[in-house]
Amino acid sequence: MRSRPTMSDIARIVGVHVSTVSRALDPKTCHLISPDVVAKIGEVAQKLGFRPNAAGASLRTNRSRTIGIVVPDITDPVFPPMIRGVEDVLSERGYAVVLANTDGDEGRESEIVSSMLARSVDGLALASSRFEDKLIPRIGDVPVVTVFRETKKPVAPCVIFDERAGIRHALTHLVSLGHRRIANIAGPRTISTGYTRWEAFEATRRELRLPLDKRLMVFADGFNEQEGARCAEALLARTSDFTAILCANDRLAVGVIDVLRRYGLRCPEDVSVTGFNDMPYADRFVPALTTVRVQQYKAGREAARLLIEAIEGGAARRTRPLRIVLPVELVVRASTGVAAVKGKTRRGIAAAR
Repeated sequence: MRSRPTMSDIARIVGVHVSTVSRALDPKTCHLISPDVVAKIGEVAQKLGFRPNAAGASLRTNRSRTIGIVVPDITDPVFPPMIRGVEDVLSERGYAVVLANTDGDEGRESEIVSSMLARSVDGLALASSRFEDKLIPRIGDVPVVTVFRETKKPVAPCVIFDERAGIRHALTHLVSLGHRRIANIAGPRTISTGYTRWEAFEATRRELRLPLDKRLMVFADGFNEQEGARCAEALLARTSDFTAILCANDRLAVGVIDVLRRYGLRCPEDVSVTGFNDMPYADRFVPALTTVRVQQYKAGREAARLLIEAIEGGAARRTRPLRIVLPVELVVRASTGVAAVKGKTRRGIAAAR
């Protein structure tokens, strides 16, 4: 059986010391070696089929060079761009990624994190944290960054979006089209995005002097199409006196539009609908969704940089902000239009029934 090539084999062929080969093959130290030598070592390593011994390197450095990423729902289209952002930065520094899905279950999240820590991950990027999170303080010395979400008490660095500005943009846009009776399908308040977007809606509603009607507020138990449909049904069972619905995310909006269609209501001619996130293919929906665009890929890159700084230390770690808030923008598409004639929504619902 052919023996596995070693750094000593590469060093002998190139004519350098083994330590030179080690530094040349390490993304963190290759800049210490001349580019010509690095290129030659890389060429020989590729020809020999050399693969670094990750276990050996881990024992020498006390690092696994792996990062755990935990998301609540891997089927949610907003997460892959973020994961790609994390991977793109980490791979440049020689780190690998371990990905896990919690299904929004706190117990499962705790088990996953424990399993990753047992495998000696060097850091964790959590997109699954709760607003009042109890898990992160128990993690210990392993660096943690929360992404897309933050905790009520700042127990870890975070990369989030300007949720308040996004809701303000969406609500102001609807008011500019003549809407006054605007319903809100809010996200779960146990999650920072759900809580902050609901809070922002209420603050902006007061600023714009929109009427307070508790019938127009429905809270979802999750950020998915099924919850959007359930909330739309609950809203329509309470009242039909509205001309627009602001949804806490795009998947909720998809479920809402499906229910409106079932009731014979057109979007946006009868009811305008907005989302949040600008998830992939939101521009391909029928109608194309007016939404708030967030920088999913950039959030992943920023989270990865924060993790690397925490793991590897240095001055950069002290100069980075612990709370990165990325700007958002409103993207106006076909799901919003001029407010419908008063009574149109009621007539549509009555006809559907």
